[in-house]
Amino acid sequence: MKVLLTIAWRNIWRHPGRSGVLIAAIVAGLWAGVVTVGTMNGMLDQRLNYLIESEITHVQVHHPEYRTERRPTDYIQDYDAITQHLEDDARVMAFAGRILADGMLQTPVKAAGVQVRGVDVESERRTTTFHENMTEGEYLDTDMRNAVILGEALAAEHNMRVGNRIVLTFEDTNNELTSAAFNISGLFRSASTDYDERNVFVRNSDLASLISDEPVFHEIAIMLHDVDDARSVADDLNQSFSGIEAQTWNQISPELSTIVELGGVMLFIVTGIIMLALAFGILNTMLMALFERMQEISMLLSIGMSRMRVFMMIMLESVIITLTGAAAGIGLAWLSINWLSERGVNFEMFADGIAELGWDHIVYPFLGTNEYVAIISLVMVIAMLSSVWPALKATRIKTA
Repeated sequence: MKVLLTIAWRNIWRHPGRSGVLIAAIVAGLWAGVVTVGTMNGMLDQRLNYLIESEITHVQVHHPEYRTERRPTDYIQDYDAITQHLEDDARVMAFAGRILADGMLQTPVKAAGVQVRGVDVESERRTTTFHENMTEGEYLDTDMRNAVILGEALAAEHNMRVGNRIVLTFEDTNNELTSAAFNISGLFRSASTDYDERNVFVRNSDLASLISDEPVFHEIAIMLHDVDDARSVADDLNQSFSGIEAQTWNQISPELSTIVELGGVMLFIVTGIIMLALAFGILNTMLMALFERMQEISMLLSIGMSRMRVFMMIMLESVIITLTGAAAGIGLAWLSINWLSERGVNFEMFADGIAELGWDHIVYPFLGTNEYVAIISLVMVIAMLSSVWPALKATRIKTA
């Protein structure tokens, strides 16, 4: 094997220009592919973490019919008992009760449909990071009476500013319409313009007296110490209490499950496409080298080299070229991703369009060890497959 490796290495560098161009193509292709996959991973991971940490949380509890019917009367019956259960559960980091109401926002400009979200300021701060989205004015911990915060997009659409007054109309638990004036204490901007246009936030103490004669909660948002406990926590709640539906983050938002699955699929799609294109370059290079060395290979066969050893020699040449380029390409990509993961990739020129889709315009790429191993394995498989035909042709050369 040592002799074959030596011969294969020397054969590669008989034409350094040709071999160098192929290696450079492999380096550039792999670098571009790995950095692209890393950037996509960063986008997907940021979207996932943002939605979980700022809004959805790991587990949510509702009335079984609330998510489909969205009736004010579909509130959580055993709220106090459930919250006590959560306080005693070591897996739970924090939780927050929310009052939800679909209603109408009215301003001097026009009216628009919104979801009114009544939150407890202190528990919401402990549970989510949504308060970090504030861009102007104050959060709901202000002393302002009937405070409300609006998304920047919604405020701009209605020509509203901090200090202006709006009217919210919604249905209470007696199935009657009720209206109240709220004062804009601040504006927020999340990662999704669509979300900003459809949601307004008020204190649940202000909303509770308008929606019901007694305290009601339509949602409990739960953050855990470990996301892997989400399934077991939801199952425990469903078994311990009747008349509720506890769901994990991926049940609440199937979009997030798709994001997780998409990351792994895109790794193989992007790398596969790049390596498939490079496979033709490898095949072409090896065939050209084979046609130039037909007399040499014929002579080797004549003096006793077995056809299997000839086959192995051609295969080794292909593998060496590919591994040399792959090592350099992946090494360069690793350095690039490490550098970009600290500084981020700024897609500011596409910020408005990205925001419409709910993505942040600054992306921090990353790639895990398993993904690097998967890429190297895919490279090796394609290198072997692309060199089989030239190697087989070499074994069919007639002896001199």
